[in-house]
Amino acid sequence: MIIATLAFACVVSMSAQSLTFNIVDGQVTYRITKTKTGDMVFNEAGDQLTVCGKAIAMTEAVTMFLTDDEVDETSVYIDYSSEGATAIVPGDLMRYVDVVISNGDVTVTQSSEAGADTSGEINYVLAGTSTDGSFTLNGSYKCTVILDNLNLTSTTGAPLNIQNGKRIKLALPEGTTNTLVDCADGSQKGAIVCKGHLEFRQKGSLTVTGNTAHAIYAKEYVDIKNCNITVTSSVKDGLNCNQYFLMQSGSLNIVAAGDDGVQVSYKDDTDRDEEDTGCATIEGGTITINISATASKGIKADADVYVTGGTVNITSTAGGEWDSDKVKTKASACIGADGNVEISGGELTLKATGGGGKGISCDGEMNMTGGTLNVSTSGGILAYVNSTLYQNYTGNTDNLDSDYKSSPKGVKADSGITIDGGNINVTTTGKGGEGIESKAELTINGGTIYITSYDDAINSSSHMNINGGDITVIASNNDGLDSNGNLYVNGGTIRAFGATSPECGIDANEEEGYTVYFTGGSLLAAGGGNSVPSNSNSTQAYVIGSGSLTAGTTVTVKSGSEVLATFTVPDEYKGSSSGNNRPGGGFGGSSSSGTSPLITCPGLVSGQSYTVTIGSTSTSATAKQYGSSSRP
Repeated sequence: MIIATLAFACVVSMSAQSLTFNIVDGQVTYRITKTKTGDMVFNEAGDQLTVCGKAIAMTEAVTMFLTDDEVDETSVYIDYSSEGATAIVPGDLMRYVDVVISNGDVTVTQSSEAGADTSGEINYVLAGTSTDGSFTLNGSYKCTVILDNLNLTSTTGAPLNIQNGKRIKLALPEGTTNTLVDCADGSQKGAIVCKGHLEFRQKGSLTVTGNTAHAIYAKEYVDIKNCNITVTSSVKDGLNCNQYFLMQSGSLNIVAAGDDGVQVSYKDDTDRDEEDTGCATIEGGTITINISATASKGIKADADVYVTGGTVNITSTAGGEWDSDKVKTKASACIGADGNVEISGGELTLKATGGGGKGISCDGEMNMTGGTLNVSTSGGILAYVNSTLYQNYTGNTDNLDSDYKSSPKGVKADSGITIDGGNINVTTTGKGGEGIESKAELTINGGTIYITSYDDAINSSSHMNINGGDITVIASNNDGLDSNGNLYVNGGTIRAFGATSPECGIDANEEEGYTVYFTGGSLLAAGGGNSVPSNSNSTQAYVIGSGSLTAGTTVTVKSGSEVLATFTVPDEYKGSSSGNNRPGGGFGGSSSSGTSPLITCPGLVSGQSYTVTIGSTSTSATAKQYGSSSRP
């Protein structure tokens, strides 16, 4: 055979300077170093050449030549252009990969033997530009896919489709800029589809657009470190994964999503592996997410959300919906967890503007030990009334079943809230907006909390325990601190401002037989009235001052010349609106209020007189250990 003779001649004529034997088969080039060429074997007919364990049919489309460049034995190179795609496969990897190219669509099948035989993982380096191309990888072993200034748009499906079910490292080398765009109306789950674990690495940039479903989809976990990822838009979630989501460093910017920004689900509802946590963990980096889809979440986890570091900025302009299957309203949230939310570091800035919108909403417990949490909501009440859904309901909701309404909240947790540290700043301005709401017990042991709210600033459906921290709460139309169980003040510094009658600075559920207990801490409470201790189990006395509180006013309590406590009324407190029907006067109400403020602090002794100074006016007040409520 002429082809066989030519191949043999090429091999025997390789000089000392010739390093590489090249076999070009269509759009695929195999590159074999000189030391490997002795492995080439022809069949008896001479129409098939076996090189490095791979059989190549000797057709007229096959050409061979020599070069003196070196070969990267660890990597398969694929280059895209307007004319299609080409691939380079090194001799050491020929037996493990089959490459099929149809114009710009490249399909690579990696043998399972590669995991046992190669000393390292196979790298697939993708480069170039194509408006009609894709890369599909089939296999069963770990590998690295490197995007080297790749700009790839698919007209038939996902531009990056990795069906390998193992750990896949998607590397973005520093200095590279990469873009992936999928087709519209396809059947793919994302522009990036990964059947296995997807780890984003290195310091390059990647922009992804999902025109059919998600922008990024992984059947197992997603882990981001160092790289910078931008999702310009997606029909469904910006990033959707199972098992867990981990943000270590770098940046994730989801500009627009048709559903949730990041959604983390369980891989399986039953027989889950240890990795199938359904959790989202943020350790570092920057996450920026914008959502507008009805009832969507910026970050949604089937289990827990952990924030230990980094910067998180989430903005929701989404309204709510009526869920006819569950027969309840469903509102949007910047962070939503079916489990717990734990914050120990980092800085979160959450903004929700839609009806019933929330900063954080979790079915489990919310725990904070450090970091900074900034939340603002401006939406009104989401309500389903007489078969009509209202995004900003202004009617009376007192007799409306809780499933038929959803009020905006800075933070809401169904199973309790514990705050041990950190900084919390919450502002709610829409009707019904509460700062922090626990559907169970609420405990504050430390931290700095500053809340201005339309409705209750801090509300608990069970007991409220304040053991420490620096707390300022200002409610324009309801209570500053509202406990539907007992209210225990054991420590900390507290400034609590509520609206006028019948609202309070501090409110325990006296109608159900609960009360306030003072055993420590310093507290200034003002509003239409305040709950006070009702029995001797409250061990720290209190006084009731006389005078109006306005922004900037200094309030002091003295025993003779000794100052026992000093408070400054915050600038946001402008007095509350008058009337008992909770009108919408907000923080700009014109009337000064807060007469008869309640003060408790260490050093007060029941039965003794003290001087209470509000601004420039001083009055004498006798301390009590317990007594009758000052609520009207």
